[in-house]
Amino acid sequence: GSLMTAPLSGEARVQASLVEKRFLLGTDSFGRDVLSRLMAGTVISLSVGLIAVLISLLIGIPLGALAGYFRAEAPTFRLFGRVRRWPVDDVIMWLVNVVWSIPTLLLVIAITLALGKGFVQVFIAVGLTMWVEVARVVRGEVVRVREMEFVEAAKALGYTPGRIIFRHILPNVMGPVIVISAANFATAILMEAGLSFLGIGAQLPMVSWGGMIRAYYPYIATGLPHLAMLPGACIMVLTLAFMLVGNGLRDALDTRGITGR
Repeated sequence: GSLMTAPLSGEARVQASLVEKRFLLGTDSFGRDVLSRLMAGTVISLSVGLIAVLISLLIGIPLGALAGYFRAEAPTFRLFGRVRRWPVDDVIMWLVNVVWSIPTLLLVIAITLALGKGFVQVFIAVGLTMWVEVARVVRGEVVRVREMEFVEAAKALGYTPGRIIFRHILPNVMGPVIVISAANFATAILMEAGLSFLGIGAQLPMVSWGGMIRAYYPYIATGLPHLAMLPGACIMVLTLAFMLVGNGLRDALDTRGITGR
């Protein structure tokens, strides 16, 4: 025989057709899933950190290498029939000291306001403030390496300064650069969160951890403190992770004396 089942009532049929939705971390006042917003904020933080570090490396490595290589011997050029020397190291280090003397967050805010609010402007502003650390580290390492015998041999063979710097010196100074890049990655994440909290970072509809804290801050006193605490915890965990990576690389590569700003 056939298996007979009782027909479902109208209400039961509707309930059976609905898909049950679960929100592991709950929703905010607009019905948005908090977990999904946290995951989207991770992409923003990692993107800003990566691009800002790349910008700082593209600026800091060449300037630091030039300053370190021409520290003792300034290149010459002819002007109005006279041979003059261009103090490369003095000029670059003067620029580094000027940027270094300005508070980092204040400089980032000034650049962001000059470029305008937005996601692209954030990583440009952060990258333009972190290159000084890279330049100082690269300069110190280049000054040390340029006194080695293989550099003197390259000079004796008549290699150009550009070839000596980029093909012989820089590959031997990348260990400390990797370490400072990991520290700068963590700094960039904190800067982006701070800018978004102030309302001059990533704008809606983009999701930022700093923007989430800014939006959910009033809920701390209304019985929903986790809405603001969760993005704060994510910032802390991600920053701590990159700081630990930097410390591990420092120990593995045996680089000493490299400190953040």
